[in-house]
Amino acid sequence: MTTESDVMETTALIEELRSQIADLSARLQKLEAATAPPPQVLPTPAPVVAAPAPQAEAPPVVEEEISEEILLVIAAAVAAYLGERAHVRQVRLIRTGAWAQEGRVSIQASHRLH
Repeated sequence: MTTESDVMETTALIEELRSQIADLSARLQKLEAATAPPPQVLPTPAPVVAAPAPQAEAPPVVEEEISEEILLVIAAAVAAYLGERAHVRQVRLIRTGAWAQEGRVSIQASHRLH
């Protein structure tokens, strides 16, 4: 059987918990406000300029050069993979979606259907 004193203790405990929750909520809001990133100001869009009329001839293909640092990194990766020094004879940039597709295939294959 609950007595009146038990009810009063429970009520006091509930009020104390509500007070603590209110204090914690206020502290949390202060922390979130302090750690929130500043609002980003978006640049004003540039005026739209009409594109020049298409030319009959296609522009010449310009091959991008690969820097010496990138070549050294590639050579180091090949040497680490093979376990011995290797000579890199040719490096070409190929822009296709094959790597992305292979990654998706690999991820989808890792999901086992029961």
